[in-house]
Amino acid sequence: MNFTLSSMWGHMGPVAQLIVIVMGIMSVVSLLILAERVLVFRASRRHSRRFAAEMGTLLSSGDFESAVDAKAGVDVGYLGRTIRAGLTAYRSSATDSREEAMESVARGLERQAQREVQSLKRGLGHLATVASTAPFVGLLGTTIGIVTAFQEMGAGGAGGIGTISTGISEALVTTAFGLLVAIPAVMGYNSLQSWVDARAVDLSEASNEFLDAAGRALKRARSVAG
Repeated sequence: MNFTLSSMWGHMGPVAQLIVIVMGIMSVVSLLILAERVLVFRASRRHSRRFAAEMGTLLSSGDFESAVDAKAGVDVGYLGRTIRAGLTAYRSSATDSREEAMESVARGLERQAQREVQSLKRGLGHLATVASTAPFVGLLGTTIGIVTAFQEMGAGGAGGIGTISTGISEALVTTAFGLLVAIPAVMGYNSLQSWVDARAVDLSEASNEFLDAAGRALKRARSVAG
């Protein structure tokens, strides 16, 4: 038996081949999720930065009416959607007391921020599943390969390396496949999860800054009205 991938594939049993195919599908799925999330994250961050640059001056000055009416583009990123939810709550609570208006704005910001974080996490659960289960799927193939080796040993009536080489190769190949699938998935999941956690902190800070600005604007508006 030549220890090449094609030769080992040809000598694998149907169960070991099925395990390798399953791990191949898992690898493709994890890579697709990684690529899709990276593209989504980059686009969303770019749109959020553009929104911050366009609306930052209006919001920091407390000109919320102009900010509500301003057109910031179709896609404003996770930051823009969260701040727009706060602006919508600010406008709808214009006739409420200052305390009620602040509570309404805070709830609007919190709800939208949670939606954005969950949206950013989409697909990460599947990636975590691949990362955690791939080594065990490979271990199943290892077990099948060891069983095959003992079967060959029993059938041949001898325990030489040549007799059990097929089963051992199955075990090693499936183990290697499991690790090759799991390692990129683990690294990708940890990286993407760290990015989402950082964006959650950004949303929390932006929401707090918006609340401070909204509080000052409401105070001025109530003072003028009084």
